Amino acid sequence: MVKRLKAFNSVFCVAITSMFLLACSSTSELDNKFHQSHAPKAWSKKQPNKLEVGKSEENQIEANHSQVKKRWLNQLKDPQIHHLVDLALNNNFQLKQKAISVEISRQQLIVAGSKLWPSLDLTLSDNRRKSVSPSNAYSTNLSLDLNFRYELDLWGKLSAADQQANLELLSKQASFEQTRQQLVADVVTAWFAVIEASKLVDLYQQRAENTKQNLAIIESGYQQGLNRALDVYLTRNEVNNELSRASEQKSKKLQAIRKLELLLGQYPEGSLAVNTDVNTDVKTNVKTSAKTSDGDQLPFLQSSIPLGLPAELISRKPSLRASWYQLFAKDAALAYAHKQRFPSLSLTASLNNKGSDVSNFLSVSSLGWSLLGNLTAPIFNAGKLAANEEKARLVLKQSEQSYLDTLYGAFAGVENAVTREASLKQRYQIMLKARDNAIAAQTLSFEQYQSGLVDYITVLDAQSRSYTAQSTVIQIKHQLIVNRIKLHVALGGDFSSTTASEKAE
Repeated sequence: MVKRLKAFNSVFCVAITSMFLLACSSTSELDNKFHQSHAPKAWSKKQPNKLEVGKSEENQIEANHSQVKKRWLNQLKDPQIHHLVDLALNNNFQLKQKAISVEISRQQLIVAGSKLWPSLDLTLSDNRRKSVSPSNAYSTNLSLDLNFRYELDLWGKLSAADQQANLELLSKQASFEQTRQQLVADVVTAWFAVIEASKLVDLYQQRAENTKQNLAIIESGYQQGLNRALDVYLTRNEVNNELSRASEQKSKKLQAIRKLELLLGQYPEGSLAVNTDVNTDVKTNVKTSAKTSDGDQLPFLQSSIPLGLPAELISRKPSLRASWYQLFAKDAALAYAHKQRFPSLSLTASLNNKGSDVSNFLSVSSLGWSLLGNLTAPIFNAGKLAANEEKARLVLKQSEQSYLDTLYGAFAGVENAVTREASLKQRYQIMLKARDNAIAAQTLSFEQYQSGLVDYITVLDAQSRSYTAQSTVIQIKHQLIVNRIKLHVALGGDFSSTTASEKAE
């Protein structure tokens, strides 16, 4: 009998040891170099800027691959935009939601980590009873229980749950940082949108005033019998069209102001006064005609910014870090689901004291205790635990594809911004020439009309081309600024020296 018992103990120890080794074996299906294998060695498009004088091509390529600049917001020297950014960081509703989400995850981490520690509960109860027999006696029972419970983390199950909560917190903090950077970019973009709308309002009003002056000249000529009535009607129609465009542009300006106010966490009443004289240290290096209002306060971003290497984007961009932490959190969830299939060992102890009166209740002789060890192993659960593990594995595979989609989307954001900047700069140079030619054609056509060489239809066509070219120059400048801001965000370059994770803590 003793030999059989020893043999059973040996088999039991071997089984427990095997399960321990199996449970403690790494269930991770992720490789830390998983994302590196999907990152290209270099960007597909070289930065579309001419080589600087005195620099070789190798030096220029090295400059393009240098570290991505931070504190890009400091390029704007206007104090108003920095004030607006501070307002948005303090008052934006979506950013506050993200901050609360980070705090929720931090509390969840505390909950998950508490399971690694013992629990101690104190219970005090008072029970008073009446007995019918004999003689309606009353009895009082006092009870004081001190219960201790501790689950041994043999297989690392509780550690996996704690690791998952920790990774969830890191993911939320990275997501908060990305939201913070995007908010600053949105505020700056909205600020420039208001400036662009203001410049277009000025341009449309100037166009309306020019058309009114033309109308006065044509009406004077008509009264002298030099011009036709048709020319008067066409000019009056053009004046109304320009006034209508100016009114529509004023409405767009108010909408742009309201959008900016919403980002600042303010009521969108459209009353925010925006300084349209932008002060920036970005060199323009572009000469424009003094005869027009082409939005000179909108800086023309001629200088280039270093792109760094694609592999560096993975650790620098907050949204990629958030997705990567989320992927590892799913991996920890798989480990937890796997270890749920193994036995759990817990220790419980209690101290209790009971008595019918206070004197007996406080007596040490009535103190009782108990100590118990529990080993619980799942035997049959209709495949629930196996299904939960397989479900966690499939969720992990799904998260891998989601991460790759986010990763390639981040690469595409940089590639598209670089390509678009090259196109916009080329378009800007072309439209500058087109605008100057259109302005000259507009002036010449009106002079020829006054000399009787062309019809007024030619004048209207020249005016339309001139106004369109002037508007396009302003719009392309704004598009260049928006695209540059998108490129900063796509590269993961922070706008300040203080990291968002420090703000979230």
